[in-house]
Amino acid sequence: MDHHFRAFSFVDRITAIEPGVRISGSYAIPAALAEFPMSHAGFPLSLVAEATGQLAAWSAMAAIDFSHRPVAGLAGRVELLREVRPGDTLELSAELENADTSDVAYGGCASVNGEPVLRLHHCMGPMVPIGEFDDPELLRARLALLRGEGAVPGAFTGVPAFSLDDLVIENGPPANARAKLQVPADAAFFGDHFPKRPVFPGTLLMNMNLKLVTALAAGVPVRPGVRWVPRAVADMKLRDFISPGDLLTIEAKVMRHEGDSLKVSVETRNEKGRLGAVRVELTPEGAA
Repeated sequence: MDHHFRAFSFVDRITAIEPGVRISGSYAIPAALAEFPMSHAGFPLSLVAEATGQLAAWSAMAAIDFSHRPVAGLAGRVELLREVRPGDTLELSAELENADTSDVAYGGCASVNGEPVLRLHHCMGPMVPIGEFDDPELLRARLALLRGEGAVPGAFTGVPAFSLDDLVIENGPPANARAKLQVPADAAFFGDHFPKRPVFPGTLLMNMNLKLVTALAAGVPVRPGVRWVPRAVADMKLRDFISPGDLLTIEAKVMRHEGDSLKVSVETRNEKGRLGAVRVELTPEGAA
């Protein structure tokens, strides 16, 4: 099966576009993903961020006639506002601050029924020659489809259920956790991200970072009847591509815990050294 535009594409329709300036569109989360393995909430907010970033990428690529495409780099802040579930339709928008052959800078928002569920602030990604990663003619045709009748919804069927191996949690101080993440050598999403040069998506790494942070936070004191929930990630950096088969080490450490505020730093390493970093902000949720 050809996985291009099926296994990791999260824009079904583009409703308005001003290349290099702004864009809006939508994505219908398949209702069949009722037991999505990566999120207790049904559909990971990291993939909502992916959808918003993909929307911005269409505007950026159109602005330079598909000579280059953006890849993940930096995210100043990602607000995680509300859970989303299979069957929801994401209303997506992005405003671009810059889009040329060097880099793209943008912010964006995803909503469900008019209520924001995620906001992106000050995101930036380097541009790479598009022919090294994908087919520009196929991308042009895809953009025309998205701007016209739209893509047939429901193509996405999920991703493998990744696990955090060799998990160790220490009370500290400071409290910390570490685990291994084995990137699969082969998976359907590599045929979509990207066909000519498969790369493990940064938003899947973001989801596993949040999973480790949540495990660490479960042992941090909080008032009875509530639990720590990630509300934002900040200063997210991805320094290099993650290749199929890579073995990653993820480490999380409590930076600050004051009342109803918890901040955790996360670093990801591969055999070459530090690969990525992010700060996660958590607040309590639940009945007091």
